[in-house]
Amino acid sequence: MMNRVIQSGLALCWALTLTPASALAQGAGAAEKLGSAVRQQLSTDEESRASQQRIEAIDDETLTMLSGYRRALADAESYASYSRQLESQVQAQNQEMTSIDQQLREVETTSREVFPLMERMLDTLRQFVELDVPFLIGERKNRVAMLEAMMPRADVTLSEKYRRILEAYQVELDYGRTLEAYEAELGDGNDARTVQFLRIGRVALLYQTLDGDETGYWDAATRGWRVDDDYRHSFKEGITVAKKLRAPEMLRVPVPAPKAAKS
Repeated sequence: MMNRVIQSGLALCWALTLTPASALAQGAGAAEKLGSAVRQQLSTDEESRASQQRIEAIDDETLTMLSGYRRALADAESYASYSRQLESQVQAQNQEMTSIDQQLREVETTSREVFPLMERMLDTLRQFVELDVPFLIGERKNRVAMLEAMMPRADVTLSEKYRRILEAYQVELDYGRTLEAYEAELGDGNDARTVQFLRIGRVALLYQTLDGDETGYWDAATRGWRVDDDYRHSFKEGITVAKKLRAPEMLRVPVPAPKAAKS
C-alpha cells in the first residue's frame, strides 16, 4: 500500500515536471502552423496579385487588339468605299472616252461634209458681191478674198472658218436694211473722181459730186451709172437722214421695175 502511494506521488511529480515543456512544445507547434498559414496566405495573396496583374495586362491587350480591329474594319470599309468610287470614276471616264472617240469620228465625217459646203457658200458669196449693187465694192471684195485665203490654212479651225463665213453673210444681210452715206471713188483710171454715195438698203444707190453739180444713180437694168439731177433734192434729204441729222421720212429714189420670174 505504501509503495503504491509512493509510486503515485512520483508519477504526479513527474507529470508536474513535464507539463511546462509539453506546453512550450505545443505552443511552438501552433506558432509554426500559424506562421505557415500566414506564409501560405501571403503566397496566395502574391499569386492573386500576380494573377490580377496578368488579367489586367490581358485586358489591356484585348482592348488594344479590339481597338486595332475596329480601326482595321473602318479602314477596310473606307478602302472599299474608295475602291467603289474609283471604279465608278473609271467607268465614267471609259464612257467619256467612248463618247469622245465617237465625236471625233463624227467630226471627221462632218469635216468631209462641211468643207465642200463652206466652199460653195464662199463661191455663192463672191458671185453675189459681183452681181449686187456696187456699194463699198472694194471692202466687200476684200472680205471675200480674205475668206478664200483662209480656207486652206491649217492653223484656223473648221469651226472658225465656218463662223467667219456666216459672219460675212450676216454683214451682207445687214446691208439690205440700213441707210448709209459715205465717200468713195467713182469710175476707173483717169476718170475716177471722189463723190458722195447714198445707199438705201439694196433698193437704191445714188451718188452726188462733192460740189453738188451732178447727181446720179446705179441702174440695175443696164448695170451702169446714170446721171439724173432730178434726184438732187432727194439725195440731200437722204444724206441728212443717214447722218441722223433728221428723222427718217419718205424719199423719192429710183427703183427698178420688177421683172417676171422665168418659168
